[in-house]
Amino acid sequence: MTKTVELPLWLFVLMVLFATVTFASHFLFPSVRWFFRRRLQRAVKRLNQRLTRPIEPFKLARRYDMIQRLIYDPDVTRAIVAHARENGVPENVAFEKARRYAREIVPSFSAFAYFSFAARVARWLANALYDVRTARGNDERLKSVSPDATVIFVMNHRSNMDYVLVTYLAASASALSYAVGEWARVWPLSRLIKSMGAYFIRRRSRGQLYRKVLARYVQMATAGGVTQAIFPEGGLSVNGRLMPLRMGLLSYAVDGFDADHRDIVFVPVAINYDRVLEDRVLIAADQRGDRRFGARITVVMGAILRLLWQRVRGRYRKFGVASVAFGTPVSLAELGSTVSIENLADTLRGRINEVTPVLFVPLLSRVLLAADGPIEAQALLEKAQAEMPNGSGSLPDMTPEAVQDHIKRACTDMELRGMIERSGAGWSLVPAERPLLQFYANSIAELYPDCPPLLNAASAKS
Repeated sequence: MTKTVELPLWLFVLMVLFATVTFASHFLFPSVRWFFRRRLQRAVKRLNQRLTRPIEPFKLARRYDMIQRLIYDPDVTRAIVAHARENGVPENVAFEKARRYAREIVPSFSAFAYFSFAARVARWLANALYDVRTARGNDERLKSVSPDATVIFVMNHRSNMDYVLVTYLAASASALSYAVGEWARVWPLSRLIKSMGAYFIRRRSRGQLYRKVLARYVQMATAGGVTQAIFPEGGLSVNGRLMPLRMGLLSYAVDGFDADHRDIVFVPVAINYDRVLEDRVLIAADQRGDRRFGARITVVMGAILRLLWQRVRGRYRKFGVASVAFGTPVSLAELGSTVSIENLADTLRGRINEVTPVLFVPLLSRVLLAADGPIEAQALLEKAQAEMPNGSGSLPDMTPEAVQDHIKRACTDMELRGMIERSGAGWSLVPAERPLLQFYANSIAELYPDCPPLLNAASAKS
């Protein structure tokens, strides 16, 4: 036992390395994790005291535990067996496929990343790009929802800036869990988005196994009280109008509804902009008849970088107004036990349209598109005021002088973008930019009786 043993240096270093790793994994790392977890729990407890809707324990659960809970769910297990039988593969292969789906979907929420980083960046970015406005009654409508209910914000999708805008405005209420598409599945953006509580969905996937894994995650999160935000149009609007709502995520939430456990309240949210950063990309996709945008988040980031460069050069000018309005919430408990998903989608779509913010660039676009020729400045002001809808839409609370100032600002912004031009006879649209004006006019079109109807919600693909 006391004899000297000689070892090669490389073997001794390897043994020390293995011993260090074993000590760290069995003794050091658990203690460190416990220390930081306790600090995080205390921080979340303090944070919940100032949030309107506190962060639920489900959202704070370890990602590994959530993945295990999801793939061993009885409904998912049955879907795994059915997938194996239908495709002639071993059940363990189908199980691993379900695990891969679960790892892809389940987020790794970090309260620190969300409130210390994401919410602050969202506030800075939203206010740097736009004059952010909220409609009257937003806070009251949200406070009217029972604190025990699960809130799901159902929003129109105008721009990738929607995520930033709503994250900023909802930061005082709760942490939102977004359903995001394939555009966000790129490293390192995917890691950041998952840490903010977002979950990925494959919009084009039609496999029953994938659908079941996604459905059970949505139902678990909903039952756990997680505040969610969804864009049920299935993507960005390519023509400016609110599309019929797809019923996939809505149906998952409704199918898992248990009136004896927790109510589900859908809050309609209408978003509108004086300038959509991706407008020309979306218009080009609409003219081609496809949704291959060619650029998505890169368009937003490029516009942001140009704005920062303009600010450095002293030519800083915001992109006008961005406005968010909450509609009347819809409670599943109040709808009764037999809920028609088609009627629910139609109701939510109607309530989003009812509170659509009426901004001045869309309003002037509508007026100029209807004009036979140039409009003198005073006549344009009068026509714009006359076109403000009555009884619907979120209208700005302004004096006549403020309205006149905003119309002048909107005209200047549109002129700088080459949308309209001024001559001795007044303002007129640039013919080549008619599709761009139509894109903005469409955002408020359904507030007017002359708007042509869209397909109803029942005909929209899920």
